[in-house]
Amino acid sequence: MTINKKSSRSILIDIESYNWTISPDSGYIVFVAEHAQIKGRRIEVYITSEVNSYWTNFPKVNEMNIKVIKPHDVKNIINQALIKGWDPKVKGKPMVFDLEGEFIIKR
Repeated sequence: MTINKKSSRSILIDIESYNWTISPDSGYIVFVAEHAQIKGRRIEVYITSEVNSYWTNFPKVNEMNIKVIKPHDVKNIINQALIKGWDPKVKGKPMVFDLEGEFIIKR
C-alpha cells in the first residue's frame, strides 16, 4: 500500500525524496513515510498526542500534549530510521517505531 499523494507531503533528504503523512489514531498520531520513487518498505512512527481531543476540549488545551510534526522532525525521524536499518527501496512489512522525545524506538 502506498501513501496517497493528495494527502501527503514530500521532503528531500540528501539526494533522496520521500513522501510522508500524518494520520490520527486513538491517543496517537501516526507518522508514515516511504521513498517517493521506489515503492518499498514504509516506516510507521507512533507519536503520543492528544490532538484528537483538542477540538472537544477547546479552549482548555494548555495542559494537553499536542505534538506538531515539523519538517526538521520529519528529517530527524527518517535519518534515524535509515540508521536503524530501514531500507525504503526494498519491499517488506513496515518498520514500526515509537517516538520518545526526539528519538525513535523500535516497537
